[in-house]
Order: sequence, then C-alpha cells, then structure tokens
Amino acid sequence: MPTKDEYLAKLKAQLDEWESDLAHLRDKAGEVSEDARESVDEQIAALKAKWEEGAARRQEILDAADDKWETIKDEAEEKWAELKVGVKDSIDRIKSMFS
Repeated sequence: MPTKDEYLAKLKAQLDEWESDLAHLRDKAGEVSEDARESVDEQIAALKAKWEEGAARRQEILDAADDKWETIKDEAEEKWAELKVGVKDSIDRIKSMFS
C-alpha cells in the first residue's frame, strides 16, 4: 500500500483525468441532437457529482492525521475502487449516446 502522500497524488491524478474527460464530454454534448441533449446533460451532471464525491473523499484523506492513515487506508481504497467503477460506467454510458 502506498504512503498517504503517494495515495493522495494518485487520487489527484485520477481526478484531473476525470475532469479532462468531463470537459471533453461537455464539448461533444454540443454536437448531439436537441432530443438527446437533455439526456446527455443529465448524465454529465451525474458524472460531475461523482467527480465531486471523489474530490471530497480525497479531501477527507488529506485532512486525516497521518497516524489515522493506517486505520482508514483499506476502506479508502475500497471506496475509491467503487467510485472508479461508477465513473467508468458513467463515461461509457455518455460516450454511447454520441454514437
């Protein structure tokens, strides 16, 4: 298991990647038909909420005392893994709307 700082850096990199994905999807959303636009916007809003959840989780870890890291790291990793699956599913769902 990585150190707290290494783990936080990994989460930051993942959040940055998701933020880039969000920006790209927002740009692509402008290309869909008016009918599909509402659905795409809803999915993007849901994805943004997941990004915010990830940012909040990262902040919780950042705020935790270093000695508590050992206690929370397994739970943090499990929750982050679940969040990653949810974000990937959301991104895939949105991308399928552009086909």
